[in-house]
Amino acid sequence: MDPTLLQILLSHILSVMFHLCLGFNSVAGRYALLGAASFLGGSMRMTVSLCVIMVEITNNLKLLPLIMLVLLISKAVGDAFNEGLYEEQARLRGIPLLESKPKYQMRTMTSKDACGNQKVVSLSRVAKVADIVSILRSSKHNGFPVIDHKRNGETLVVGLMLRSHLLVLLQSKVDFQHSPLPFDSMSGSAPISHNFTEFVKPVSSKGISIEDIHLSSDDSEMYIDLAPFLNPSPYVVPEDMSLTKVYSLFRQLGLRHLLVVPRPSRIVGLITRKDLLIEDGEDTANVELQSTSVRFRRHDPNGPSTSVRSLDVERPLLNGLLAQDRPSS
Repeated sequence: MDPTLLQILLSHILSVMFHLCLGFNSVAGRYALLGAASFLGGSMRMTVSLCVIMVEITNNLKLLPLIMLVLLISKAVGDAFNEGLYEEQARLRGIPLLESKPKYQMRTMTSKDACGNQKVVSLSRVAKVADIVSILRSSKHNGFPVIDHKRNGETLVVGLMLRSHLLVLLQSKVDFQHSPLPFDSMSGSAPISHNFTEFVKPVSSKGISIEDIHLSSDDSEMYIDLAPFLNPSPYVVPEDMSLTKVYSLFRQLGLRHLLVVPRPSRIVGLITRKDLLIEDGEDTANVELQSTSVRFRRHDPNGPSTSVRSLDVERPLLNGLLAQDRPSS
């Protein structure tokens, strides 16, 4: 049940109970209200929202300290024995719900330790249809890394392919090819004959299943180039990254997949916070740090203003500020 709908239903039930109890005895009504609050606070661990609901249905701020007290006590006693009702339901249904803070043991673990010794199920850039069907039937993963082989035999991760996208390609059969070569190695590049809405998962159902795919023996011997359909920039972390940081990435970014790769040995660039401060209407091809130099603009009455980037006018920002504070001789 939706938590918001459940809170509304509970508020109505508590309101009815409170007014019925007040009809008999005011003290009995208070005890019933505090007992219901402690029960809900201990089972569902709702504290702030439940306290607001109780104060609204009673319209009596004098009960606020008592309601807060019973909620804190019931929640503390419940946390000492087990988790809340929502967390238990998520665990029983197999929902991978992450807690707000990582476990203490994760501080001494790395991302490679979390991967374990299990073999990574990956796909080649040009994969055989029979191999794709076999992987989808034997594993329940939602995403698969796509690798490509260099001329020296080294493997390179080129992206991430979702399970739902693979099922769409297998069902349409329009991207099947007889050659195991990629598109750029053949005569030209093949255009994508799919619409964006075909890869969107329908809301009213679970989407396409592998049991819904019917392929002939000739179709199983064909190939699919996955390069036009994969995600070329998935989230990756080095193998020696702390597991607590990996945990924070999953929670803050809402990730479902994270690729673990060896630590790179070559740096291609460095991005700082100021590199992301791009002004509106500024040419991104000539973006420079605003803290390193002052930009002087030369106004031409016959044309638009242009930026002057010569050595005689380019000065550090700090030197320019110091020059203004010097007394004139």
